[in-house]
Amino acid sequence: MAETASKKTEDNRPRLLLMDGHSLAYRAFFALPAENFTTASGQPTNAIYGFASMLANTLRDESPTHFAVAFDVSRKTWRSEEFPEYKANRSKTPDEFKGQVELIGELLDAMNADRFAIDGFEADDVIATLATQAEAAGFEVLIVTGDRDSFQLVSDHVTVLYPTKGVSELTRFTPEKVFEKYGLSPQQYPDFAALRGDPSDNLPGIPGVGEKTAAKWINQFGSFADLVERAEEVKGKAGQNLRDHLEAVKLNRHLTQLVHDVELPKAPQDLGRVAYDRAAVKGVLDVLEIRNPSLRERLLAVDPGAEAEEPLAPAAGVELDGVVLGSGELAPWLQEHGTQPLGVATVDTWALGAGNVTEVALATASGAAAWFDTTQLDESDERAFAAWIADTGRPKVMHNAKGAMRVFPEHGWSVDGVTMDTALAAYLVKPGRRSFALDALAIEYLGRELAPAPADGQLAFGTDEQAEAEALMAQARAVLDLGEAFTERLREVGAAELLHDVELPTSALLARMERHGIAADRPHLEAMEQQFAGAVQQAVKEAHAAVGYEFNLGSPKQLQEVFFGELNLPKTKKTKTGYTTDADALAWLAAQTEHELPVIMLRHREQARLRSTVEGLIKTIAADGRIHTSFSQIVAATGRLSSTDPNLQNVPVRTDEGRAIRRGFVVGEGFESLMTADYSQIELRVMAHLSEDEGLIEAFTSGEDLHTTVASQVFGVAKSAVDAEMRRKIKAMSYGLAYGLSAFGLSQQLNIEAAEARGLMDTYFERFGGVRDYLRRAVDEARATGYTETMLGRRRYLPDLNSDNRQRRETAERMALNAPIQGTAADIVKVAMLHVARALAEAKLNSRLLLQVHDEIVLEIAPGERDRVESLVRKEMASAVSLRAPLDVSVGVGTDWESAAH
Repeated sequence: MAETASKKTEDNRPRLLLMDGHSLAYRAFFALPAENFTTASGQPTNAIYGFASMLANTLRDESPTHFAVAFDVSRKTWRSEEFPEYKANRSKTPDEFKGQVELIGELLDAMNADRFAIDGFEADDVIATLATQAEAAGFEVLIVTGDRDSFQLVSDHVTVLYPTKGVSELTRFTPEKVFEKYGLSPQQYPDFAALRGDPSDNLPGIPGVGEKTAAKWINQFGSFADLVERAEEVKGKAGQNLRDHLEAVKLNRHLTQLVHDVELPKAPQDLGRVAYDRAAVKGVLDVLEIRNPSLRERLLAVDPGAEAEEPLAPAAGVELDGVVLGSGELAPWLQEHGTQPLGVATVDTWALGAGNVTEVALATASGAAAWFDTTQLDESDERAFAAWIADTGRPKVMHNAKGAMRVFPEHGWSVDGVTMDTALAAYLVKPGRRSFALDALAIEYLGRELAPAPADGQLAFGTDEQAEAEALMAQARAVLDLGEAFTERLREVGAAELLHDVELPTSALLARMERHGIAADRPHLEAMEQQFAGAVQQAVKEAHAAVGYEFNLGSPKQLQEVFFGELNLPKTKKTKTGYTTDADALAWLAAQTEHELPVIMLRHREQARLRSTVEGLIKTIAADGRIHTSFSQIVAATGRLSSTDPNLQNVPVRTDEGRAIRRGFVVGEGFESLMTADYSQIELRVMAHLSEDEGLIEAFTSGEDLHTTVASQVFGVAKSAVDAEMRRKIKAMSYGLAYGLSAFGLSQQLNIEAAEARGLMDTYFERFGGVRDYLRRAVDEARATGYTETMLGRRRYLPDLNSDNRQRRETAERMALNAPIQGTAADIVKVAMLHVARALAEAKLNSRLLLQVHDEIVLEIAPGERDRVESLVRKEMASAVSLRAPLDVSVGVGTDWESAAH
């Protein structure tokens, strides 16, 4: 913040801080990209985040004794009644902004902050009234607003803090600053504003009269009233324009004058700051998924009750009798305590298919705990720990057990007997949350604050081994206690079996798959990278030739100048930075014009994206020549697995370039081939099963092409008469319904009119009424219960189904349609993987699973095992669950991922 004030006035005046809620929220909305601030349910939070950040900083820097926020009620005010065109030029409030002001109000209520919204008046009028009353009562007043009309309130004891850079920088407008900026006193500002006009409020100015002339006239004549009285004295064309528009500027002057006597429920003296409801503040931030620790700390640090708040009471039974074990001491400790459930916490590293464990802590429910350095174990310790960690009869509670299962084998240890994974349990209890970090869960479920988690394998406690040990033992105990808390919650949400029968075994399988990795053909990938790099440079040359001069293809500003200035192409969607040149806009321009540049730009971006993908793959090739991706079970709320470092779900499959990249994933040494197996149309089969629609089930069981069969029924023609366009529309329709696609979304996808898309959907539902009834029932049931559920009992909670905010409600409705179908499909794939892995082990085959991407699994086949593995895979995947529309499995074999496609 610029020009920070001292925290106390010299004469010890009370300090009142007033904030214009709507003005600041709207500014924050445009300062922060909505796509980076959105909850799992689709609620944008960028305006809330920006407002909260500015609020925290201003309360910290200004230390007000009193505080309030004013909001507009609607655009209908006394000004719009007197001048209907007032603000009529403003565009419709963005859908992404709607609802955020209401949520800001919830945050302020949790902070026990006063807020005002008065019918018929703007927030500025409320602020003007409070500022006037406060100054008269001996307050110093600070006003934070993005509306320059507030400059008229500035005085020796009233300062306006005006945002001049997004939401991060405020400029202090004192009487001296107003004069420096405009050459006028604050009292003269409304006179000046009336003459200048205000395009943002749709107040017309005087033709040919800008800010300099307006300021000159006010200084020359002393006031607006005197200028009007002596208007005939103003010479030249500007004078005539003034006289021609005199009535309009008189109205401007009336409208720009802020009201100082709005009837309010509270006076400034009643606005003293009081302690937060801290639990409510944290609850609001959690619901909005605002996890940023800096913002949370800043917001809580300015709680007036923070100093008086009693320290967090420790949960019962957290006193630890912890010991730091030396060489030879682990074996007897495990002999004494190892038969009871133990919480386990580790400090470990993993990168490029290799890692190690440096520290381990164990904790019991009775209070005993132990810490040891893995490099200090003697032979008896090694044997005892290896036996205990691998014993299925020795219960272990871990947080993100997959990490330990992946790295412990580096030391020759095999992990088994994990009865609870608190990260997975938290995910099943509340899959929509953004963070499953141990410290956050400990605060939420145990009321216990933990020391910071280790980063990059190092605890943040300097060289104090005892402090490190105590911190890790506290984490192990927290894991154990969380396990007990989640045991009950899992039963409450019906997910106990899902954890033990599916998620925990899947975690162990994924750990093995991550250790295996998949072999990479480095020369092939490097050649692909060079190919894409050359294509990028070629596109740059073609773009420069198409325009006639060089420009930066990566600069949105320069692209706008080229497209809409130099080439004068049709305008695309307007954004705050100009006309968009995103991929959709380029595709539209390519269709609307014959100019080659949009096509070149699309190719340039696609080749650059492919090059980046291949570069990322090359960087992750480990020393063993294999790529070891990391799978996560707790990212997608539907239950699907995600892949990172590298993200193998990003490798395209439907383009020639994508297929060429896949040829860089090859069979490894000691194996003869790769095998891919996936489910055909699994989401649609699940939809047929859940809807029990006989027509759709019959289309699957007929053995004919599904989309052709359905198209013949929807369009009422023979199957032989179904053309490619009909089939394309029905395929998009069928998959769209499984993903909650609207008629508008279908029209966009098929590039047809919305009315045609709606007609297509109506005809589809006439033929497949069971699907229509199921989709309606799914939303109604979710609205009644608050959640959706898969066949295996995986829940997804959707509180926004009953939201008053239309956008949030409709987003939740789409999720209610999608979650049971996609979630059931994800569950089926996990069950299938487990069945295949178990069958391979029982048959004592050396072939192994390597990858799972979407609905496909990839295996590495040992010499001589192909036929047995294929038979096994088909059987186990087809019988993973029983559906009314039977599961169909496709299998392919080859020396690389692409040639193994089917």
